[in-house]
Amino acid sequence: MHLFLPDTDATEALGQALARTRPAVAVVHLRGDLGAGKSTLARALLRALGVAGAIRSPTYTLVERYPVEGGEAWHLDLYRIGDAGELEFLGLDEGAAVLWLVEWPERGGAALLPADLQVDLSVEGNGRAARLVAASPQGQQWLGRVATEGELKASSLQSD
Repeated sequence: MHLFLPDTDATEALGQALARTRPAVAVVHLRGDLGAGKSTLARALLRALGVAGAIRSPTYTLVERYPVEGGEAWHLDLYRIGDAGELEFLGLDEGAAVLWLVEWPERGGAALLPADLQVDLSVEGNGRAARLVAASPQGQQWLGRVATEGELKASSLQSD
């Protein structure tokens, strides 16, 4: 699925649609250059899941944990790690989180859980381009729910 996100509101609408349709447990890999909108999308998704208060960027802490229905959501930013082995020191237990939002997943390599959904973001003109790719059967079902989301179609998002 390819989308054009003309503004921050559209990026937030995508995050809300992902939150409304998400499976009980999911791993999302957020890919894109600096400034592509990864943190904006993650923040909108977390907010739509009911996270109140500050939603901090995990740029320096590497991982931020948030209570959500069914457990915890973990937002990781792996930009600053030197190699995948450093993930061992973060105390990430695979079964402890119901949602993983991973920025710069390529730096985590095989030490990361495989993605259910991969979101590739890039700057395009004054907006952003988003490419959502299902990376598992569960991700394929999730993407199908997002694609049929009526509010998503009616929002400012433009699909090609």
